Amino acid sequence: MARVALVTGGTRGIGAEISRALQAAGRTVVASYAGNDEAARAFAADTGMNVIRFDAGDFGECQAAVEKITGDTGPIEILVNNAGITRDGTLAKMTREMWDAVLDTNLGSCYNLCKLTFDGMRQKKFGRIVNIGSVNGQAGQYGQVNYAAAKSGIHGFTKALAQEGARFGITVNAIAPGYVDTDMVRAVPPDVLQKIIARIPMGRLGRTADIARGVVFLTADDADFITGSTLSINGGQHMY
Repeated sequence: MARVALVTGGTRGIGAEISRALQAAGRTVVASYAGNDEAARAFAADTGMNVIRFDAGDFGECQAAVEKITGDTGPIEILVNNAGITRDGTLAKMTREMWDAVLDTNLGSCYNLCKLTFDGMRQKKFGRIVNIGSVNGQAGQYGQVNYAAAKSGIHGFTKALAQEGARFGITVNAIAPGYVDTDMVRAVPPDVLQKIIARIPMGRLGRTADIARGVVFLTADDADFITGSTLSINGGQHMY
């Protein structure tokens, strides 16, 4: 029986490509989304995947969703924490609401869904968790103290949870994408975007498929000796 994978933020952008790639790898994929019903319906019709709407930053909604997925599809053995938002602004202009929204969605969601699926993975002696961080969580970014803090937190969360899961056959890894060719990045003013690309040694934006390939690799059944790692997929923009 195919392993069940949950991809949060899995119906658009990087998440949609991850969902498609996992499906192609033989996984039964459930893709979550937070609010764009039209995009989710189109994605479900195109892929045949189950989609489910819930706020990944809300523990109660996550609990209800995990119970539904487990009952309808099966226990979650692969978890990709991809849900994320931005609320950019310098610290002088950033409100507490902007801070809380980003921390709850980007980092709190990792706690919520790992907390709700980890015990089931432990009982089955198998689990694959991939948390999507960011180059900006590694290097920082002007006007993104909330986003950088959340993504940096993901990298630390990953290393700590990996130590808890290792003896139960659960691997926990992170991927830190650089700038990827998505609608959000393409919305950046052209002159600013060109400056971003100029700082990438590979000379281009990343592709969603670049990130998805990394997820498929880290969630493979035989990727059982890779845990606590952060895979940087950024075209050489940030090396350390």
